[in-house]
Amino acid sequence: MTALQHPDAIRHFQSLCDACQDLSDRHHGPSELRLYADGYLHALRRTAVLDHHSQRRLEELVDRWIQDPSSFMGPDGQPRLLMETSRY
Repeated sequence: MTALQHPDAIRHFQSLCDACQDLSDRHHGPSELRLYADGYLHALRRTAVLDHHSQRRLEELVDRWIQDPSSFMGPDGQPRLLMETSRY
């Protein structure tokens, strides 16, 4: 199973993806996106909004999504590498 099944997990995944896309559009690098995602996922764990299986699956998908350069599209609609657009 590679897809999220829990409706709340799907909503959280979409929210996190949208936020990371916005951060990358403002030239934040992979390490900053990772910190943001880790904080978001930690807050979900602490509030126990999702069951353990859904939480774990969400974390795995977010990890893969952030590491995949095609997840982030440039203004021209082409995939871009975040390493090239990092502020530092």
